[in-house]
Amino acid sequence: MDRTLVMKFGGTSVGSADAINRAVTLIQEGAGKWENLVVVVSAMSGVTDNLIRCARTAAGGQQEGYLEIIEALRDRHVSVVNLLFQADQEQQELLQVIEHQLSNLTALCSSIHILGEVTPRAMDVISSLGERINARIIAALLRELGLLSQAVDATECIVTDARFQSAVPLMDKTREKVRSRLLPEFGENRIPVVTGFMAATEDGITTTLGRGGSDYTAAILGSCLDAAEVWTWTDVDGVMTADPRLVPDAKVIPMLSYAEVSELAYFGAKVLHPRTIRPIVERNIPLWVKNTFNPGIEGTCIVREADKQQDLVKAVTLIKDLSMVTVEGRGMMGVPGIAARTFGAVARQGASVLMISQASSEQSISFIIPAETSQEVIRSVESEMELELERRDVDRVWAMDGIVIVTVVGAGMRHIPGIAARVFKALAGEGINVVAIAQGSSDFSLSLVVSAADGAAAVGSIHNGLFN
Repeated sequence: MDRTLVMKFGGTSVGSADAINRAVTLIQEGAGKWENLVVVVSAMSGVTDNLIRCARTAAGGQQEGYLEIIEALRDRHVSVVNLLFQADQEQQELLQVIEHQLSNLTALCSSIHILGEVTPRAMDVISSLGERINARIIAALLRELGLLSQAVDATECIVTDARFQSAVPLMDKTREKVRSRLLPEFGENRIPVVTGFMAATEDGITTTLGRGGSDYTAAILGSCLDAAEVWTWTDVDGVMTADPRLVPDAKVIPMLSYAEVSELAYFGAKVLHPRTIRPIVERNIPLWVKNTFNPGIEGTCIVREADKQQDLVKAVTLIKDLSMVTVEGRGMMGVPGIAARTFGAVARQGASVLMISQASSEQSISFIIPAETSQEVIRSVESEMELELERRDVDRVWAMDGIVIVTVVGAGMRHIPGIAARVFKALAGEGINVVAIAQGSSDFSLSLVVSAADGAAAVGSIHNGLFN
């Protein structure tokens, strides 16, 4: 029997009574095959978004609005409990848990309503409420089925700094607390069901781990417990070669390297965020992505080095809703510091730069940013370059809207010539014009900017050219 497995269930995998029953069946199967099992659970799908909306509604002065959201949350959780449990002690205790948590939420929102603002610290307490409830529901259902199980708040295990809403784990202290809290559960043959997404400072103040929070929780626990594997259960069969909504014949990728997953996540694929897998990368723990609703499919295994016999190109991704901002002028040639000042101005607006392209003549710099930030960024760059614009060293700062980034990802691309030629041949066959190009320094990715109108066709034609 293998030693320790960490299973994580995302929001859709525990988003209804039926989904929770499926998840519990998978936990039962895991308990029969692994010596130690840890379960990490998200809130039900949509609950965290509604909790955040609840807090913001209260801050906006809309008392009736936040009370309606709380009532909808109560109805949803009570309905799930009543579907999963008979009229017994577990059901009554869970209903009390729900009422207690929602009473706390009501009190917090009342305070926010009076103050007219919600602090990041308060938002972390509110947004993690869904995990607190769901962990208790799943632990109780496991007990109903005859397994020993205990809900554990991750505030008892994971220690972070005080960067609310995107806290960073203090791994040495976390390892000590995880092992002291969870190893005794193993000793009693209990399955700990741990709340994803949330953690706490050294002083016990609730924090959250930001984007990919529950995946991050699973990776942290896997690292601290020296787990043999980490499995993340979701609603897709694994990491796909393309978005199946754009490419119906997209396939599951059997194996990926950590580096490839990082590139895929950065360029828009709905996979794990690079930060979430860092703890298991450091300990070389395999991570599996599996489908709760189709558990017979093996899924995708993510390891340090993927099999070199696997496909050279792994996937084609798409990022939408972008703008390309260009700073151009004949007077820029040979002038030091233009790029540094440009990106300093971008950084002051908090805009994320996804791709950069510069003409070899040094007469223009182009960079891709989210479309909603383009006007603020242009104003910031114009302000920074005010003197250069007056002297006509810089002719203009402008944006091309309605563009997307299409990226081809694969570790094998660095060794094999001709990949780019096949990509451009596929695009030429569809009459698609490429606006800009960038290749990652890792040689794991080739990114192309095309018009938004051509985005879906570009992904489809490249996928067909490389995989068929």
